[in-house]
Amino acid sequence: MTSDLRSKLSSSTSVFGLKIWVLVGLIICMFIVVILGVLSFYLTFRKKFRRAEGSVPPVQTPKTSREIKEIKVNYASVINEKYGDGDLEKVLMQSENGDSSRSGSFNKAEKDSIVASQLEGGPKGSVSAYRPSPHLITAPSPLCGLPEFSRLGWGHWFTLRDLEIATNRFSKEKIIGEGGYGVVYRGELINGTPVAVKKVLNNLGQAEKEFRVEVEAIGHVRHKNLVRLLGYCIEGTHRMLVYEYVNNGNLEQWLHGAMCHYGHLTWEARMKVLIGTAKALAYLHEAIEPKVVHRDIKSSNILIDGEFNAKLSDFGLAKLLGSGKSHITTRVMGTFGYVAPEYANSGLLNEKSDVYSFGVVLLEAITGRDPVDYDRPASEVNLVEWLKMMVGSRRSEEVVDPNIEKRPSTSALKRALLTALRCVDPDSEKRPKMSQVTRMLESEEYPIPREDRRQRRKTGTSESNVQIENSDTDKSDNPDSSSETT
Repeated sequence: MTSDLRSKLSSSTSVFGLKIWVLVGLIICMFIVVILGVLSFYLTFRKKFRRAEGSVPPVQTPKTSREIKEIKVNYASVINEKYGDGDLEKVLMQSENGDSSRSGSFNKAEKDSIVASQLEGGPKGSVSAYRPSPHLITAPSPLCGLPEFSRLGWGHWFTLRDLEIATNRFSKEKIIGEGGYGVVYRGELINGTPVAVKKVLNNLGQAEKEFRVEVEAIGHVRHKNLVRLLGYCIEGTHRMLVYEYVNNGNLEQWLHGAMCHYGHLTWEARMKVLIGTAKALAYLHEAIEPKVVHRDIKSSNILIDGEFNAKLSDFGLAKLLGSGKSHITTRVMGTFGYVAPEYANSGLLNEKSDVYSFGVVLLEAITGRDPVDYDRPASEVNLVEWLKMMVGSRRSEEVVDPNIEKRPSTSALKRALLTALRCVDPDSEKRPKMSQVTRMLESEEYPIPREDRRQRRKTGTSESNVQIENSDTDKSDNPDSSSETT
């Protein structure tokens, strides 16, 4: 029987004259190869599918952009030729018969005049900031309950699907802001945390390396007056940033827009917001390395939380600069009316550009006027020019926003106006640092703190202005002097 089987297997076939046992062996080998090929294809497809769902293509360089828009500025001069800065400060210092009472601290604002009462249908009127409880409870992390992993060494890495779920697939109803840089959506994470998701537009082109460096730098920044960047999404050509959600509008809305129907900010609330913004900028300019120049300081980028704390936002135009460095650019980025003249005219960028923009915001909060308003008479279109004209004409008391129910004291108004004038000085070298601006706004003893007067002597302030400031100090120090502000 065995010999019969061997003879049959050894017999030739019609397929190329191959023996049966050889043909059977070839068929088995081909079957094994097909099985292995199908298995390999399945594993490869499965791996690619998982990568598309939850990881970053390692070699893809998508086109992204951090730019908002390019503005071509035919910048009208903001210098009132009739009045120099020293003359304006002198007029402020020497105005007559002003109320010398000091403005009260913010904690003395009316406890019950808060936005919550307005939202619940309370009477309209001036809105004061909420006085926080002395027994604060530390809030849990907004990322609590989410998977703990990160791709860039900070924050949380979100998948595209995570953010689609959070924003109802980026529904139009979820849009809370948009511009040339991107679209911002209101979202809610799976742990219930409300967030703002900024979907970066990729129509202008931006290398992925620069994107990652910028995001890493801002992601490590922590300050109570900066909107916190919680995480990011880098998937395919998508680039998204996830920020904490600030639910009380922005300064522009409170001064000119949608939040006005809830009431008008009191002077104390405005100063609290501005001091918080000044502290945030001082931190970016002076406390970290490389320093961060925001480049787009304006009222709409100053968010306000439920206790009227400022939250500086939107770092889409931010520039990282080394210590003592400036940057020259041929593309002026920012918002017309807030851009410093030297930056608009020559492209010279440093932290003093932010100081100028902050000065414009300060004037905006004091007066309730837009930086540029073509609906006003020609002499009042530009806020900075108009303010200098009013101060030069000894009419500084008339510049206060008429919507402020309780007017600030004369000394508080002078202090704010002097600070703003120094911030918008046409000579960038004479503008104060933001840490000095913070002290100027917080001081209640003199219009300008002594240390800042010493600094101004070093930076070349005219002798007459120094004498004016010194005379004001002497009168304030002298117990026999009049209580009136000179």
